[in-house]
Amino acid sequence: MKETTERHSNFIDQEGNLKSNIDLLQSLFPTSDLEVKNIALMEKKGVIIYFNSLINKEKIEQFATNVLEYKEDLFQFFFNHTTATRKIDDIEQSLIAGNSVILIDGEVKAFLYSVEDFPKRDFSPPSIDNSIKGIKISFVETIETNLGLLRRYIQNRDLLFKETKIGSENKTTVSLAYLNSVVKPELVTEIESKLSTIKFDSILNASQLAQLMEKYPLSLFPQLVTTERPDIAVESIQKGKVVIVLDRSSEVIILPGSFISFFKSIDDSSTRPIISLFIFFLRAIALFITLYLPGIYISIVSFNYDVVPLKLIISIGQSRANVPFDPLVEAIIMEITLEMLREAAIRLPTPISTTVGVVGGIVIGQAAVQAGIVSNIMVIVVSLTAISSFIIPNYDMASSLRILRFPIMIMASLFGIIGIIASTMIILGHGLKLSSYHESFSQPFSPMSFKQLKKKYQNSALSILFNQQITNQKKRK
Repeated sequence: MKETTERHSNFIDQEGNLKSNIDLLQSLFPTSDLEVKNIALMEKKGVIIYFNSLINKEKIEQFATNVLEYKEDLFQFFFNHTTATRKIDDIEQSLIAGNSVILIDGEVKAFLYSVEDFPKRDFSPPSIDNSIKGIKISFVETIETNLGLLRRYIQNRDLLFKETKIGSENKTTVSLAYLNSVVKPELVTEIESKLSTIKFDSILNASQLAQLMEKYPLSLFPQLVTTERPDIAVESIQKGKVVIVLDRSSEVIILPGSFISFFKSIDDSSTRPIISLFIFFLRAIALFITLYLPGIYISIVSFNYDVVPLKLIISIGQSRANVPFDPLVEAIIMEITLEMLREAAIRLPTPISTTVGVVGGIVIGQAAVQAGIVSNIMVIVVSLTAISSFIIPNYDMASSLRILRFPIMIMASLFGIIGIIASTMIILGHGLKLSSYHESFSQPFSPMSFKQLKKKYQNSALSILFNQQITNQKKRK
């Protein structure tokens, strides 16, 4: 392909030779779905070239009929309905984008006509970011549709889109969405600068792009939020963040990211204040259990049994009487078994995935206890840990916390409670070091800012209720 383009100039044949131009395009695209169709153009020969896998055939037929029935100046018709160009690059990109190219014998310009009909799906409920009271549609794989969703929910002239292309071989259209009156200009500039440095061959989805845009790609913590929910994206834009919409991806990226943003759900602003507050504390407890419960169990059994009531120690000892393994080995066996069941349930067909996950966990756990491989209490600990990890709203963060359990378990088996404290200090130090586009990953807690904390929850149910009460008191006065 490169040799062919070097033999020819960057423009179509200067004399408008139809056969030479057809041969040039066929040499650029030696593929079976490139179709060349003859069209009647009064006294001249003409063809229309397109990818039959990307176009709407009814539009092609209608265009050919209109050309045949047009009795006036035919070239005026083309100038009114098409875009003229001589550049090979423009023709190539137009064909890839689903347009057709019209070549006329003796004409030194090609005419580009829009007939695209990309494979696309209808709106469907979110499959990852589930919600009880949020909207019931998710983003799709077409960028125009996704931008239309954002425009539908933010009816504000300050909503701006900036489009660019990334990828060296397979170019992907990317659009930045933000509110011009709220966003920091330097944030938009920095994101554009980062996108311009990405030289990856092909970007297939938003998660791949998010990893390339992270400042610390080797960190276990995800630093950018990806979501398939338009309402979460809209709420983020209204708070001054930038949303990256990627063509051919059903998820968008929200920048900048922070640790606390991975624990928020769209339901937080839709439920009653007390319930929303209770769920927030529930997630905090789930975070603690997910990270530390297996490690605490190992440290108690191995080192710090003196801090546990005697009756509980006796119960743990009886449960472990026939277990031949160290508590760490016992925990790792159950944790890995659980992770395997989780992955199997994800990849199995939906009708049987739930059955395999539930029945498999019960059967394997009961059999392991009866065989003396693990203790009853370890099964309870691992089960509670698994349930807690499901409470965390963001899948990427939940996956990271699941992995962090293992080094904490190892530290607990070596040093007991001291090992858990040391692990916590290392995790906190790493989290404080992270940043996301000039914003601290740990904000608004470090550095502590009550103003930012209030801004984070300005749309929460408690904040709405509080502001409403203040407004009513002012009216009464």
